[in-house]
Amino acid sequence: MRSARRYWWIWLAVIPVLAWTVIRVFGLDSGFPLETMLPFTPYVAAAALIVAGVAVALENWAAAAVAALATVCLAAALAPRLVGGETVSASGRETIRVLAANVYHGKADPQALVALVDRLHPDVLSVEELTEGFSRKLIAAGLPRRFPYAVTGAYGGAAGGGLFSRLPLRELPPQASYAFFMPTAELQLPDKRRFRLVGVHPFPPERPHSTETWEEALEGLPSAGHGAPWVLAGDFNATFDQAPFRELVGRGYRDAGEATGKGLEPTFPREAHLIPPITIDHVLADRRLGVVSYAVEELPGSDHRAVFAVLALPRTKAELNAGR
Repeated sequence: MRSARRYWWIWLAVIPVLAWTVIRVFGLDSGFPLETMLPFTPYVAAAALIVAGVAVALENWAAAAVAALATVCLAAALAPRLVGGETVSASGRETIRVLAANVYHGKADPQALVALVDRLHPDVLSVEELTEGFSRKLIAAGLPRRFPYAVTGAYGGAAGGGLFSRLPLRELPPQASYAFFMPTAELQLPDKRRFRLVGVHPFPPERPHSTETWEEALEGLPSAGHGAPWVLAGDFNATFDQAPFRELVGRGYRDAGEATGKGLEPTFPREAHLIPPITIDHVLADRRLGVVSYAVEELPGSDHRAVFAVLALPRTKAELNAGR
């Protein structure tokens, strides 16, 4: 008891960790600044473990127990992204290869992006923060020869976006349009089957006035499980530690990173930055699709890494229609 009273100050670390854990576990994050803070939960989990260890060393058993409980709860929230186990074999199934890249206001290296396309052979490329200047550079680098079909909206700064495809595509009305352009299209496979894709990029929840816009954009994205399958790919400005993103995934999707056990591989920022790296770029696939593989790829010149997923279509149309 003397040690517990003497080292009461350890509670100054335990209480914030406990509060963070309660907010994360019960999905109480709403508005600014909580939505901005929650993506850093993996780092808080590590801090909780350290705090528990310090409390044990100080023999403050009550503080140690609370910190240990917080550590276990946060670890349980993170574990699915590390365990994976939801992948399928591509054997006997047609696949869709999806690449998404945030080109950082058009500052990324266009030649590097085209080289990435040549190495990974995606069927469709989602580009976020597409500018007119970067579009011209992609044309000069030969992207149209790789992707004869496109739906683009090139604007200044971060507002632009584009979908580039080897497959015939038909532009669809945007499912969500809040500040940034998010292209939406239906792609047709050689056997006449179709799937739908959104190049996702909601305004980030980094300021008090932008949190509601970000939440509305995620809510405006389509639910999966009915009609042609949906694939959502891009910079969601969101992680699984934010309740609105978990709610989106729960509307019939599977996150390719989580399915493969790579859900904590950071995608932003890729270079020196004031914040530690987090995972805000994703490929979400309709749960009727299988995830074959997933990778995070370097993109020189951008502050994001690109994300790449190979998805498997259902073997039969009956299997596809089962979700209708």
